[in-house]
Amino acid sequence: MRTIDSLGDLAGKKVLVRSDFNVPLDENKNITDDGRIRAALPTITRLREAGARVILMAHLGRPKGEVKPEFSLAPVAARLGELLGAEVALAEDTVGADAQAKVAAMNDGDVVLLQNVRFDPRETSKDAAEREEFARELAALADAYVSDGFGVVHRAQASVYDVAKELPNAAGELVFKEIDSLSRATTNPERPYTVVLGGSKVSDKLGVIANLLEVADRLVIGGGMAFTFLKAQGKEVGASLLEADQIETVQGYLAKAAEKGVEILLPVDVVVAPEFAADAPATVVSADAIPADQMGLDVGPETGKLYADAIASSKTVVWNGPMGVFEFDAFAGGTKAVAAAMENADGFTIVGGGDSAAAVRLLGFDESKFSHISTGGGASLEFLEGKELPGIAVLEG
Repeated sequence: MRTIDSLGDLAGKKVLVRSDFNVPLDENKNITDDGRIRAALPTITRLREAGARVILMAHLGRPKGEVKPEFSLAPVAARLGELLGAEVALAEDTVGADAQAKVAAMNDGDVVLLQNVRFDPRETSKDAAEREEFARELAALADAYVSDGFGVVHRAQASVYDVAKELPNAAGELVFKEIDSLSRATTNPERPYTVVLGGSKVSDKLGVIANLLEVADRLVIGGGMAFTFLKAQGKEVGASLLEADQIETVQGYLAKAAEKGVEILLPVDVVVAPEFAADAPATVVSADAIPADQMGLDVGPETGKLYADAIASSKTVVWNGPMGVFEFDAFAGGTKAVAAAMENADGFTIVGGGDSAAAVRLLGFDESKFSHISTGGGASLEFLEGKELPGIAVLEG
C-alpha cells in the first residue's frame, strides 16, 4: 500500500479522506463511544500539519440512500472539532452546492466534513456505473484520496473503492496500523495463538472459524454462539439462543479441530435467566444442566477463569465478540474476565473491533494495555478469514 508520503508535497492540496465515523448515539444524539473519531486523529493531524485542506467523508447508520436528519454527521463534526481544537465545518450535503462552496472557501489546514455519504443512494449501489458516477463527483472536490476508514474497507462502495481509482491514493495512519497489527495474527503468529470468539450467532463467523482452524492453536467460544456448539455436543441448552440449522456445520468444526489438534474451549458453566432483561434473576448452572425454561445470557465464573488462563498462556490473542450480554451488569462477568485477562497478558493482544471494542470502553478497561483495538468489526473478521478486502486491494493496484 502507498503511504501518505507517496502523495508528495500536500501544502495547499485538497485531500479527500474516507474515515469511519459510524459511532453510537443515544436518544438525544449524544455520542456514547467516540473511539472511532479518536482513532482518526493521527491521519487528520498529519495532513493538517502538512498544510493540506482536509475533506472528510463518512457514513452514520443506515439511511438507505435517503436524507434522514437522525443520521446527520453533526454530532461527529462537533466532537471532532473538540478533539482537534479547531473548527470542523459540516457541509449540508455531500457533493452539492454547499459542499462545493465550503471546499472552495478552505484555507491550508482547514477541515470540512461532508454530510453522510449514505444519504446518496449511489454510495452503496450494486450498479457499478452509479457508484462510479458518485465517485467522480466526490473526486472532483479534491487533488488526492486517503483511505483511513478501516471499518468499511471490506465494502466495495463508492467512497471506499471507486473513488480510489479517480485520484492519486494512499492508506492513512489508521489503515496501516490495522493491517500491520492484524497481519501479526495471520502471518506466522507467535504461538500459542488463541482466538476468542463471542457474539450471538455462529452464522456470522462461519468463514473465520473455518480459516482459524487452519492457523490457530486454540479457539475459545462464548456468547450466544456457544449454545450451538454445546447443542452440537449433545447438550440441552434450554431457551438459549440456538441456530439449529448450524448444528451439523459446528459438528464438522469440532471434528476438524480434533483432527488438527486445535483445542476448542466451551463453557463449563453458564449464567441463566428466565428472560432477556437487565433485572432478570441470574443463576449460575453447569453447562450440562441448563433448565428447559431458562436462557443462557453469559458464560459462568468457572468458564471465565478457564478462558482467562488460556489467554494468559498465549503469545498471540485475538478477541472478537462479547461473552454475554455485557450491557446488563448481571451478565457482564464473562466479558470482563476476558478483557481483564487480555489487559494483563504478556502476549500480543488484539481486540477485533465492534462490540468487543465497545465493551472494553464501556466496562472501563485501560485501552493502552491492549496491543491493538481494531476499529472494524466486520473488516477485522474478513481479514482474519483470509478474504481480500476491496478497499485495501484498490490501494495496492
